[in-house]
Amino acid sequence: MDLLIKNARIVDFAKDFVGDVYIKNGIIEKIGKNLMENAEVLDIQGYTLMPAFVDLHSHFRDPGLTYKEDIETGSRAAVRGGYTTLNLMANTKPVCSTMETVKYVEDKAKRIGLIDVSQAVSVTRNMEGKDISHLDDLSDEVIAISEDGKGVESSKVMLEAMKKAKEKNFVLMDHEDDKEIFSVDSRLGENLATFRDIELAKVAGCKFHVCHVSTKEAISYIIEAKKAGYDNITCEVTPHHIALNDKIDFRVNPPLREEEDVEALIKAIKYGFVDAIGTDHAPHSTEDKKKGAPGMTGIETSFSVCYTKLVHEKNISLNKLSEIMSKNPAEILRVNKGRIEVGFEADLVVLDLDKKYEINSNEFQSKGKNTPFNGMEVYGEVLRTLKSGKTVYVK
Repeated sequence: MDLLIKNARIVDFAKDFVGDVYIKNGIIEKIGKNLMENAEVLDIQGYTLMPAFVDLHSHFRDPGLTYKEDIETGSRAAVRGGYTTLNLMANTKPVCSTMETVKYVEDKAKRIGLIDVSQAVSVTRNMEGKDISHLDDLSDEVIAISEDGKGVESSKVMLEAMKKAKEKNFVLMDHEDDKEIFSVDSRLGENLATFRDIELAKVAGCKFHVCHVSTKEAISYIIEAKKAGYDNITCEVTPHHIALNDKIDFRVNPPLREEEDVEALIKAIKYGFVDAIGTDHAPHSTEDKKKGAPGMTGIETSFSVCYTKLVHEKNISLNKLSEIMSKNPAEILRVNKGRIEVGFEADLVVLDLDKKYEINSNEFQSKGKNTPFNGMEVYGEVLRTLKSGKTVYVK
């Protein structure tokens, strides 16, 4: 049955008006006012309809580490957070260095049927930092390569990988971490690695995406490259790096930074230099977190935290938030989503923007309950998530 969504406040990167959306065979067929169609009707008067969110950076721990998360629990967490498309990192067990592992993950996600998944492949074979020959064996369905969890140590290997990424049209996503320096000074470690990789990407010309930028210096290097016309360089920031600072005792990688870094990231978002919000959803068991494992569960709180910090506190418009949570990441992953426009897939989210609520990790669908946001009051609740016009989550 087709679906007609009525009386919605319709918001994406370019529009904001009250109207209707008609969905036929999972695709947006019509947008307007007072639409009349022979379809199931969903009247959401008083609520906001936006494109479902797209995450460039999540860890679902499957295969091999499924006591932390698996594709089913991760999928349920994603749709609860308003996400229907995710790019999953390669640091699984085994490391995702083969099409066999890619197909395992993507086929399992399809069987579950809640979200669409793009599985990243490691930059170097088994994330050992040396051999990139496996990249020649990857099919066209692979969009991104990433060593996330650590950086690529060798500048020579990184340049070779970037040249291969250019040849095969991969997006090379990097965790900026000069390992030797990072262990002594994490800020300097991130900054040195970011500077190096931007310079390499200028030479290689590949699509280069900087993961979870956290320092004012790193974002300044990215801004400088963008101003110089290097549109092959993109970046993301996380909800926790724009909402929290180093006064919070919670271990993530890169660490929570000083308030002036937070302010620099938000300013970069306001002026259009940040391409995406990446959740860096990193679930851990309670035991692993007690042992010092870095990372937090983030996909169920991402929108509310970002809406509260960026829109409710009047830093950016809701249109801008839609751009960096839906439109831009969809374009980076090359999927026909992220906009409420005729011909685009009807992956949508219904939101109560006026709802104020307290984050409670006991309500998470994720196996990981590790979050510094527990007990925080935020605005903007996900009421319903639709994938191809079908409800995959309802509160």
